[in-house]
Amino acid sequence: MKRALLAVVTTAIGLVLLLSFKPHDVTGAAQPPAALAQTQTTATPAPTSTQQSTGARTVDGDAVDTRWGPVQVQISVTSGKISSVQVLQAPDENRRDVEINNTALPILQDETISAQSAQIDSVSGATYTSDGYIQSLQSAIDRAGL
Repeated sequence: MKRALLAVVTTAIGLVLLLSFKPHDVTGAAQPPAALAQTQTTATPAPTSTQQSTGARTVDGDAVDTRWGPVQVQISVTSGKISSVQVLQAPDENRRDVEINNTALPILQDETISAQSAQIDSVSGATYTSDGYIQSLQSAIDRAGL
């Protein structure tokens, strides 16, 4: 009987300690992901398409809201092909977001150039960012008429 009572009390104390645990706030000195093409603003820029003197044009995709923040891409189209992809917005609220996106965004950009479409694989460990990237990319491709 004493052992059972001791086990219940010990379990209750352990449960209280576990539930009172608060993780550290990591939002302090996070730098935006290196793949971002410009400084993220609070207002979402309107989708645009511009023609450059070299025959290339840029097209912005929709800003897609994900669980961790918005994702938006811009594609450059030259001779009917995607020549480059810039990430205009990506989650960057904390160090973990930045770490994930510094790894995932260059992979997604390389995959886009290789595939020349939004039919690319998600990056493992960056599912929400990958899904937002793919949706924004598809909207830019649709606007570009590719």
